[in-house]
Amino acid sequence: MVRSTPSPARLLAAGLLAAAAVALGCLAGGACATVVTTCRAAADSDARVDYGFCVAELGNHRESPDADTWGLAKVAALTGVNNADDAVYDAKALLAKPGAAGGPTRAALERCAKLYDSMGFAFAEAEDEINNRRYAAGKGKAAEAASLAHQCDDALAKAGAVPSPLAKHSSYSVKIATICTAITNLIR
Repeated sequence: MVRSTPSPARLLAAGLLAAAAVALGCLAGGACATVVTTCRAAADSDARVDYGFCVAELGNHRESPDADTWGLAKVAALTGVNNADDAVYDAKALLAKPGAAGGPTRAALERCAKLYDSMGFAFAEAEDEINNRRYAAGKGKAAEAASLAHQCDDALAKAGAVPSPLAKHSSYSVKIATICTAITNLIR
């Protein structure tokens, strides 16, 4: 049986139809609408907020369907905890590899594992402060988490580990800290 290859126009139309269906499903369900509208408001209030990243990450969290703005600020902090834990795991896995980097790169990875461990606690404390409606303290903890990501980046750069083996985690941490802060600023 010979299959014809769909035209680019047909593929584009199918993709647009699928995206529209997802968007309508989210908006009809209400929960996604909260994520979508909250991320839109956060992006409108802070140009550093990556709207698509916000919707994708917060929309996938198990607590998002029932969350209001206050709940989504906490969800953002919790996703930061998860990312920090993953970064610690990845740093330790890099260190445990046979033939793993030595010297300055090894020391930088060890430092990063500790920094990301501290970051996990900072994001957890941000969630706790926001939960207790101490918003300034929660935003301070989110900022601390982002600072820890930058410290790891700096340590790896000084060690000559370019590109950074933890770049994905660093970018995620800074983005989610920014989102957490921007959403917290929306709480009335």
